[in-house]
Amino acid sequence: MEILEEIRHSPLSGRGVAHQGGAPILEVAGLSVRYESGQVLENITFHLHTAERVAVVGPNGAGKSTLFKVIAGVLSPSEGAVKIFGHNPRGHICIAYLPQRNQVDWNFPVSVADVVMMGRSSKLGLLRWPRRRDWDFVHKSLQEVDLDDLADRQIGELSGGQQQRMFIARALAQEAELMLMDEPLTGLDVSSQEDIFAILDNLRRRQTTIMIATHDLEQAAERFDRVLLLNHKILGFGSPQDVFTPERLTNAYGGRLRLVQSGDDFLALTDSCCNEGE
Repeated sequence: MEILEEIRHSPLSGRGVAHQGGAPILEVAGLSVRYESGQVLENITFHLHTAERVAVVGPNGAGKSTLFKVIAGVLSPSEGAVKIFGHNPRGHICIAYLPQRNQVDWNFPVSVADVVMMGRSSKLGLLRWPRRRDWDFVHKSLQEVDLDDLADRQIGELSGGQQQRMFIARALAQEAELMLMDEPLTGLDVSSQEDIFAILDNLRRRQTTIMIATHDLEQAAERFDRVLLLNHKILGFGSPQDVFTPERLTNAYGGRLRLVQSGDDFLALTDSCCNEGE
């Protein structure tokens, strides 16, 4: 359950900071992260526009999860800076970080509604209890992801798709403007994935900006505005057509990728089917 406690007590709690007018929702400049085991991210620079849907792709261990945690303010960079609407991410309450499902103890005795209420913690302030307005936000958020009838259910009783929709409801209750979703579609059947994308389409209309880490290159090419190809460094950032070239994909995946020509295009097959272990 540590990941839920980490979210609940992260630096995002508090009143939040004002947004700088005209600043991009996210700007990353010269970002590097080093662990004792070595360099994870090196000189990462990019920015996002409001309401964009961006896929972050790359092999296992490429640094995708680390990038999300730094943007969310959970980890500090070794070098460089992250700005959310012109300010350091710490103190912002408009960022929602949705972890990989395998990082959660699903046996912990907490209800769906309790997890969604964690999204309101940044609005409550220190030592304040939820008010009726906060519970109204929770139930409305659950309705938007079609989980209102499961509000009292223990989280481990949900299906994989329902668990992911619960995390989206938590972000809705938080009133997040930037959502960082780490492998949300892994292990879900096609129907559950389509349910998630329908919710994401609604979020776009609400001007919510979304970054999703995924291993599905075909899905990234078809369902996202831009893709960020990552393997410790940025190997490409732009439209899928510009980024998914044989040379760039080979640089990112090396021997873990096969390129099969189909007409004038290439089909990329990778073995990166499992969750990232960084």
